Amino acid sequence: MRKIIAVLTGALALVSFSVYAQDAHKAKPGGMSDAAMISKATSAAPPEIGKGAAVVGPGPDGKMKQFRASTNGWMCMVDPAGDPMCLDKEWQAWGDAWMNKKDPPQPKAVGVAYMLKGDKGASNTDPYASKPTADNQWVVSPAHVMILATDPAQLDAFPTDPKAGGPWVMWKGTKYAHIMVPTAPMPKAAMPAKGK
Repeated sequence: MRKIIAVLTGALALVSFSVYAQDAHKAKPGGMSDAAMISKATSAAPPEIGKGAAVVGPGPDGKMKQFRASTNGWMCMVDPAGDPMCLDKEWQAWGDAWMNKKDPPQPKAVGVAYMLKGDKGASNTDPYASKPTADNQWVVSPAHVMILATDPAQLDAFPTDPKAGGPWVMWKGTKYAHIMVPTAPMPKAAMPAKGK
């Protein structure tokens, strides 16, 4: 299990989160002490989850390393841009599929991921976009929870517009579609123009 978490985490951080690459030069998480890295990574989730989660992130040499093992099945990490997130087992499997551009497994249970510190931005339409374009609906999200549905039809109950004032579906129409649930107000400057 430890090896799987370490491999998945390294792959997720180095490849999957390339959407944040344009900001990586601003954040230098690899220079943090182990205690600071653990604190930052686990800040993405409620304390009850973070205290037992595996923690991974860039070490002093910039390479991904595991700072501690999991006691609860969760994994918290700091991506190369410095954004913390915590993933349950369903999201860890989804992340591996996304990173390898494979079909994600159908979740056996609702998947939950926390990004309670928000993020630096991602396309709302293209799972592999690495920067904003005129048509990829780049969204900088505030604190949020991400949900994997157990049935793709469940996504039809939600809009795709992040300005709708509640949960929305990100990457609708792709095999990586998931529900974004903001837990703080969306910053107006961080949202795509209406109708895009």
